[in-house]
Amino acid sequence: MTTSAVSQQLAKLERETGQQLLAKNGRGVRLTDAGRLLADHAARILSQVELAQSDLEAQRGQAVGELLMGAFPTAVRGIFPAALSRLRVEHPQLRAGLQEMEPDESVPAVVRGDIDLAVVVDWYNKPLPMPDGLVKAPLLDDPVDVAMPADHPLADRETVDPEEFANDEWISWPKGGFCFDWLMITLRGKGVEPRISHTAREHHTQLALIAAGLGVAVVPRLGRGAVPEGVRVVPVRHHTMRRHV
Repeated sequence: MTTSAVSQQLAKLERETGQQLLAKNGRGVRLTDAGRLLADHAARILSQVELAQSDLEAQRGQAVGELLMGAFPTAVRGIFPAALSRLRVEHPQLRAGLQEMEPDESVPAVVRGDIDLAVVVDWYNKPLPMPDGLVKAPLLDDPVDVAMPADHPLADRETVDPEEFANDEWISWPKGGFCFDWLMITLRGKGVEPRISHTAREHHTQLALIAAGLGVAVVPRLGRGAVPEGVRVVPVRHHTMRRHV
């Protein structure tokens, strides 16, 4: 559309609503409060139109259109390759798109309507906050192990408790993240003040650091892949210590 066409449409919209929708801002323009309100409603209206279209197609037993998803890294690696391949075979008219995103990115993206659904994770003792208007549906539980160097004194145990590593250096997720906060809360709840020596977002990076003898880590099983030589993983004794996907 040309600039004049956009201006004419906006002028018509302001006449119909009886309110100013744009205001001058330097050399450009900005939305007024009324303009932002109308834009927010428009996003929801368009979302409802898409939902109506998908419901109509569901009546015909077909899945068509576009499905945009966000998922945390280990779910992208551990769940989605097989899931997306199956979707392509069973629903060839459905265009599924995936973005790797942490829950603090994907949940707001669902709220904004940028993606349709998010695969997220929370912990047995630290639920993920959920904004109004969204619902959670369980997919699976992801057990965790403690990963340690193969020559660690506890490496031959069948099960361990995290508090048994009070004197060890820890390798964790980056500070400020949801999983980092969970680790601190959990260990402190067991009377352990962990010494976080290294942080890494990806579990295979954490395992590489452990193989070098640089510490221990809590490592979930989803999407883990092969454990490198020099690393031993031992299940946590408490079966409730797991992630909810």
